[in-house]
Amino acid sequence: MSNPDDKPKINEIFRFVMRRLIDFVFGFKNNKGDILAYDMSHAEGLSFPPQEFYAQVEQELAARKFPGMEISRVRFAEGGLLSDQRVYLRLMRERLCIDTCAAPFGNVFFFSSRTVYVPALVRLWHILAALAFFSVVERLLIDPLGVNYATIAVIGLVCALAGVMRNASTGGFSDLDSILLKIPVVATIYEDWFRVETYYREDTRNLYRQLLPQMIDELAKEMCAANGVKLERYFQPDPPVLDLNKPLPPAKPPAAT
Repeated sequence: MSNPDDKPKINEIFRFVMRRLIDFVFGFKNNKGDILAYDMSHAEGLSFPPQEFYAQVEQELAARKFPGMEISRVRFAEGGLLSDQRVYLRLMRERLCIDTCAAPFGNVFFFSSRTVYVPALVRLWHILAALAFFSVVERLLIDPLGVNYATIAVIGLVCALAGVMRNASTGGFSDLDSILLKIPVVATIYEDWFRVETYYREDTRNLYRQLLPQMIDELAKEMCAANGVKLERYFQPDPPVLDLNKPLPPAKPPAAT
């Protein structure tokens, strides 16, 4: 006998699968990713346009001149598919980004910062576009070169692109490296097969993760101080530590009488 609660669960799973399928087929941009760190603060009685805070962050970043960083405004839904959209400030370098939100919540104004790793996700149209590109190139070369030479030319083009990606992984081509990381399909192949992980990349990545959230927090404090309010930090409590695997002491024998 089926449980009446099973039907809502099945409908929820069906909607989830359909959303993933539609996103794979028609998705053009990957906004979400894996959250590595989260920070939040708030102030009571503070009210101002969030765009004003975003502009201050952008101005501070322009003065610091972080290389290879892209600044954009992205929209995330507040609830379901048809809910209102909330604008976040995205500070992205390579595949690592800081998503910042400044928004009112009743009579409270909050600032949040998420350090997010956004992987290069392959969509169906990316695969079809790559196949169509090499197919068009081969068709254009068949008339002047013939089928055999056209095939050899396409293979040579693939090898040349592989050489470009191999050279882009070196430190002297940082701009080309950033461009390749933004190209769908190519970014995944480049990261997995050609891009070399170095101490410098790891150091600058960790520095980026540390400096930007600190800078955002300092700007939030300055804005609150300028409006005569105090910024309160939100501290997420540490999970309780349970010594479940700690060995028990040996049982003491009963005292002799």
